[in-house]
Amino acid sequence: MKIEDAIQAKFQSPQHKAVVNLRFTANFLSNIQNNFMAQFHLTMPQFNILRILRGAKDAINVNTVKERMLEKSPNTTRLMDKLIEKELIDRVRCNEDRRVVYVKISEKGLALLAEIDEQFKENSIIQLNISDEDAQHLSELLDKVRLSYGV
Repeated sequence: MKIEDAIQAKFQSPQHKAVVNLRFTANFLSNIQNNFMAQFHLTMPQFNILRILRGAKDAINVNTVKERMLEKSPNTTRLMDKLIEKELIDRVRCNEDRRVVYVKISEKGLALLAEIDEQFKENSIIQLNISDEDAQHLSELLDKVRLSYGV
């Protein structure tokens, strides 16, 4: 369905239409991902933290996790506390400076991510139904949008 039909609107310019379409589509994809993650009792930001920690391979500073988050959130510490309660990550205090806190993914967290990765493949949750060439072009356009804002 075209964006005009989906939201029953007219647009001031092609750029206006693109921004609305981008937001609408991002929200659509977000809802799909949120519903998918609910079966694992995770939110997307919690999943993002787990992936960051898996990629880091070793304990990293909490601030580093915050910097790497896809969606910047003022409650990242609370999200990590929830993951600690679920035993998916571990908190490690720095021996030299007790104010510095590190976090690392637990074996249980790694196992959960492996299960999620398998379900991703089976459910085609990340398939956009566009060619690799179109996906590459879309990524380049999105990069261009962010770069135009200096990000």
